[in-house]
Amino acid sequence: MQEIEKQYARVFQTRDGRAVLEHMRKITIERVLGANATDNELRWMESARAFVRQIESMIARGKME
Repeated sequence: MQEIEKQYARVFQTRDGRAVLEHMRKITIERVLGANATDNELRWMESARAFVRQIESMIARGKME
């Protein structure tokens, strides 16, 4: 899986890639749902957050080489 990790690192190290990742963080990880959020909304948001964290993990592993 090392090659795909390197590809993630290359793609997201560009100016555009960093901007996209920052936007993804803002709409998922940094977003707070209110107390009236439904169970479905909470589950969807946690899935989206996990996906962004997975991307960040791939980037970090790709930079290790």
